[in-house]
Amino acid sequence: MQRNKNFTDSPMLSIQNLKKSYAGHLVLQVSSLNLSAGIHWFKGANGSGKTTFFRVLAGMLPFEGSIQMGQLDIRQQPVAYRLGINYGEAEPEYPDFLTAHDLISFVAKTKQAPPQQAEMLIETLGIAPFLYQTTGTYSSGMLKKLSIALAFLGKPNVIILDEPLITIDDATVTKVYELIAAHHAQGTTFLLSSHQDFRIEALPITSVFEVKDGGIAKV
Repeated sequence: MQRNKNFTDSPMLSIQNLKKSYAGHLVLQVSSLNLSAGIHWFKGANGSGKTTFFRVLAGMLPFEGSIQMGQLDIRQQPVAYRLGINYGEAEPEYPDFLTAHDLISFVAKTKQAPPQQAEMLIETLGIAPFLYQTTGTYSSGMLKKLSIALAFLGKPNVIILDEPLITIDDATVTKVYELIAAHHAQGTTFLLSSHQDFRIEALPITSVFEVKDGGIAKV
């Protein structure tokens, strides 16, 4: 699967002078962070800023500073940047009246997903039994499966998965490992967070970072 272009030997993600505040209160500050291609694990307690950091990178929150993915600047090339980065939320929430089919169809079109990719993800993650049920009826595990499927749609250069292992059964955990490994082998970079330890034999972790006190440091 060919990734989006606009990449050189520069870091996969370059974050410089990043500041994020809520109501004038600084909650996240990153002076300089360059992430190479690979699988990066971000650790941190609840409220440490992991989710805020991920949402900023995904283009969901305003911020001060600069973010580049390869040669794509989040502000100067916002459409191309967002096509190249996907985000699976830790605790996803969707409009109650929409079905998994509605959301997968919409995101697949928006992310220019290859033919049959959506069907493959539906089968792999076991979404078919509730595909046409409204999300207001979903359990937390069903919502998580849908969130993970949406995060893999398209041809992203970077996939961010926030707590991908929570609320899903062991069989689905194994499938998630397999999806990450397969896409990583094809050149996709991953940013992951988890309170659980990732199985090192299942995923070749490139680097580990700790998010603490509004900052990010390599472990």
